[in-house]
Amino acid sequence: MSDTQKPLAAGSSPAWVRSQMAEPLPAPLSDVGAIGWARKSLFSSIPHTILTLVGAYIAYLIIWPLIKFAILDAVWTGEDREACLGHHGACWAYVKAYFSQFIYGRYPDASRWRVDLVFFLLAAGLIPLLIPSAPYKRANTLFMLVGFPLAAFILLTGGNVDPGAFAWITLVIIGLIIAGLILLPVFAGRSGIKDVQPALIALGLGLLVPAAVLVILTIDFGLRPVETSRWGGLLVTLVIAITGIAASLPFGVALALGRRSAMPIVRLVSVVFIEFWRGVPLITVLFMSSVVLPLFMPEGVTVDKLFRVLVGVTLFASAYMAEVVRGGLQAIPKGQYEGADALGLTFWQKMGLIVLPQALKLVIPGIVNTFIGLFKDTTLVLIVGLFDLLGQIQSSFTDPTWSTPTQGHTGYLFAAITFWIFCFGMSRYSIFMEKRLDTGHKR
Repeated sequence: MSDTQKPLAAGSSPAWVRSQMAEPLPAPLSDVGAIGWARKSLFSSIPHTILTLVGAYIAYLIIWPLIKFAILDAVWTGEDREACLGHHGACWAYVKAYFSQFIYGRYPDASRWRVDLVFFLLAAGLIPLLIPSAPYKRANTLFMLVGFPLAAFILLTGGNVDPGAFAWITLVIIGLIIAGLILLPVFAGRSGIKDVQPALIALGLGLLVPAAVLVILTIDFGLRPVETSRWGGLLVTLVIAITGIAASLPFGVALALGRRSAMPIVRLVSVVFIEFWRGVPLITVLFMSSVVLPLFMPEGVTVDKLFRVLVGVTLFASAYMAEVVRGGLQAIPKGQYEGADALGLTFWQKMGLIVLPQALKLVIPGIVNTFIGLFKDTTLVLIVGLFDLLGQIQSSFTDPTWSTPTQGHTGYLFAAITFWIFCFGMSRYSIFMEKRLDTGHKR
């Protein structure tokens, strides 16, 4: 008799029972690991099995020729088109020869260290900002919001900007400040006197910060000026994408709050803005910013083409971002708003501490999806004469030195891989943050 069994009491049936729990047996190999996943996900039924086999066959028809073209039959070295003629694979020697133009465009060779420094500052500031456990979050955020844009502008353009070129920007800022001062009494009357002090501080910063930035931009740092018309390649793609992403999120949040505001004028302005920009194709926005907008400028005032594109892309993306954020605001239960009101919180305290953190967490996939779409839409700037990565690749096709039957396929494959790396990275980080912030819904 084993130690885990004992006889029953006298008079009972001759059977044995355990005095201790038996150790759990491991799950069958067919239900765990890769085999178990395949059984449950790919071969759980006859229709699923048929779809899996058909999908595998289609993937074979697509992936294997792509591997042969990109790797097995590819040409990796060479000095001109002769190295790739007669081969059916990708001509990576052509990409190697044009790689610097794909990254910098026509940026001067002697000044490309400035672009490299901007890329380094971007990575040095962005990577710690994306790591939740990294220290000095506040200082890092301040650097990315103020220090990096200012340093990038000075490094890429050379600084020492003529103040006259920014006169109209100053006028717009002054107009916004005056409008804010006019609306301040109305705002104070509706929201309470506690909101006046933060509003005054915001207006003061709105006046001092642009003035300080304007003074810094006029300083001669001894750098060679480089016109934006000479920028190109991945540099232009990242400038447009990062500017649009960084600016569209706060503007989108403000527009979403404005659309749900109780003030009729604020709500009307927000609705008109959102519906106008969402109803116009981005390609039309780019044409208007590049061709039509200069017609409304005063005589002698010119606005840089890249700056006009940045403004157009930001306004366009802000409208879509506003609708994404508005969906998150509508998903917050009414009790959250009522609870904040019961605590005596002001409007901005309620939004900043209670409502917006929950709303933005709910719409992380939608926000990142908008960012990914904006990153891919940067290729449309070619129609207004700006050569982004894809435009720079297309312009290289005119060079007879590397003209081969596979040149176009290789260039587009390189562009596809580059865009996929950035977009896939944003997608995976979105999933990471969504899982990290997921608190579940327990009933």
